[in-house]
Amino acid sequence: MTAFTLPDLGEGLPDAEIVAWHVAEGDHVVVDQPLLSVETAKAVVEIPSPQAGRVARILARPGERMPVGAPLLFFEDAAHKDAGTVVGKLEDAKPPPPRQQEPAPAAFESRVKHETARATPAVRARARELGVDLSQVTPSGPGGSITLADLAMRSKVREAGELRGARRTMALNMAQAWREVVHATLHDEADIDGWQEQEDVTVRLIRAMVAACRAEPRLNATFNAASLALHDNTCIDLGLAIDHPDGLFVPVLRDAGHSTPADWRRQIEALKQLVKDRSLALADLRNPTITLSNFGTIAGTHAALIIVPPQVAILGAGRIGHRPVQVQGASDLQSTVELHRALPLSLTFDHRAVTGGEAAHFLHAVVADLEQPA
Repeated sequence: MTAFTLPDLGEGLPDAEIVAWHVAEGDHVVVDQPLLSVETAKAVVEIPSPQAGRVARILARPGERMPVGAPLLFFEDAAHKDAGTVVGKLEDAKPPPPRQQEPAPAAFESRVKHETARATPAVRARARELGVDLSQVTPSGPGGSITLADLAMRSKVREAGELRGARRTMALNMAQAWREVVHATLHDEADIDGWQEQEDVTVRLIRAMVAACRAEPRLNATFNAASLALHDNTCIDLGLAIDHPDGLFVPVLRDAGHSTPADWRRQIEALKQLVKDRSLALADLRNPTITLSNFGTIAGTHAALIIVPPQVAILGAGRIGHRPVQVQGASDLQSTVELHRALPLSLTFDHRAVTGGEAAHFLHAVVADLEQPA
């Protein structure tokens, strides 16, 4: 028997959650055939087989978290090892005894029910994404078939318990941020009455953040809490907070300071589609230097946001509204009050690494850029 173990996937993370198996016990696989999908750091990663052979035993179920290096399955023979495939280790080993909490016959029966459940290919694909065992879903479709609504209901029931996947990662990141970061927030508004009717709000916010990072680079820095060292970043890798039913995702717009507004819009649409499809790569999420949250597209005026270390700042944009503005005439007696469109802004910064003055200079630069005509 040959054991196949969970690789660290190049991220150095301690564990990963099993999303779905693409093979079953008894299957014959070939080199590079997808074996399973795992979720780690909010990205779903497909792991290929490093060898050809017969799957003797699967050792982990969808929804389980497995540490890096743990055996995931056993191959019946190792006659076709391929040392060139960079995945988990293949080790000669004896298979462990069947799990006490789920004897082998029960596991076999569950797998058979999953594979024979009445469901369309689209439903099966969605079940793999959610890590849902079809044998545990109550069907409501014609002829006892499982629908997407049935899957959604089962997923909600499961999520009512332990947090999994992206929501678990979000919970861990937020807890770490709350423990480590000294959060402080400044609020302001930008008068955007001079904008064109169809102005791209997100693109304008990115442009303003690039200008502000150049005016006050300290807010584009990263902070090492262990060594109390602050590293100034020359490249602006802008994280974009995107809401999704599975949790919060923050893909990164790379080197935003050297791209055009048209490039930003193309990249934003591509990243939004990757989030929607849950097909983000780990590289899409890695190492942002500062983050933008345009939460006002949903609701809210101002916010006290959370910084994910080692970043030191996040800018939030609230819901666009109107505010009274005094417009000066030829004399004080000729001044009038007008209603102008206003964009509320919230800048949260890590007060360990950034002074209030530096944060104020940054926010002033954001407002100044936003208030320029297109």
